[in-house]
Amino acid sequence: MKIDLNLLPVFLAVAEERNFSAAAARLDVTRSAVSQGIRRLEDAFGTMLVMRTTRSVTLTEAGERLRQSLSSPLSSIDAAFEDVASDTLPRGCLRIAVTSIAEAFLSGPLIASFAAANPAVTVDIVVTDEEFDIVAAGYDAGVRLGEVIEKDMIAVPLTGKQREMVVASPTYLAANNTPVHPRELIHHRCIGWRPAKDVAPYRWEFEEAGEPFNLAIEPQITTNDLRLMLRLALAGGGITFATEDTFRPFVETGQLVSLLDAFLPSFPGFYLYFPQRRNMAPKLRALVDHVRQWREQNR
Repeated sequence: MKIDLNLLPVFLAVAEERNFSAAAARLDVTRSAVSQGIRRLEDAFGTMLVMRTTRSVTLTEAGERLRQSLSSPLSSIDAAFEDVASDTLPRGCLRIAVTSIAEAFLSGPLIASFAAANPAVTVDIVVTDEEFDIVAAGYDAGVRLGEVIEKDMIAVPLTGKQREMVVASPTYLAANNTPVHPRELIHHRCIGWRPAKDVAPYRWEFEEAGEPFNLAIEPQITTNDLRLMLRLALAGGGITFATEDTFRPFVETGQLVSLLDAFLPSFPGFYLYFPQRRNMAPKLRALVDHVRQWREQNR
């Protein structure tokens, strides 16, 4: 037996109103549409469900059994629909994939303040530098450099422009010549980064006289952990290369020395990105608004 489920609310309206016109008004359809719907439902069941005369509408025994069976499930469905439609409070689990070099996002205060402002939202952050489809992987959003975000994504600025920084500790530089050109790095102990195993170390990017170029540095130490690179540089382990946000606090305190600044131009910064703007879940809308406010306050 194949039943058109769209006819069940029609039947239930007639059963509760005991009047075709009143049921039609409740459903915002014509009386004729209600009458035809009931007839189609009865034809599908092969039995009369509603007895109607010019003066009254009553349910048959089969109709009453059907009403009793439908009332509770359809009420639950309606309640569920209303709950979803009226749910404007941010809540639920927000899954975010974040590149390991997004210091502004991973430093702590941004997410801590978001969590404090949205107690009904749980935040699941995966730090990864692998490239993948965040939608297919079940993430609500991601954070990456703007230049590598897919064109069909909505991107909200998290930071202003960024630049790379080459750094070493004063201890390392005291024992080694300070490089004055990027090509001199081949004579130094370098600490490199790779996004994943079996991937070549990241090529260090520079610019000279307006022309970009990159170097395939052969690091003595390679890792996918930005924090380890920082610790090694602080310990005098060599010269390393990452975004300015990572090293700036240590340069300002003199623990690290910035090198080759003239060869390091700026580039688009980090963005929070997600697949669509229309009908955005309240939890994601709350994060987008929070990121915008955060950036405005920290310009």
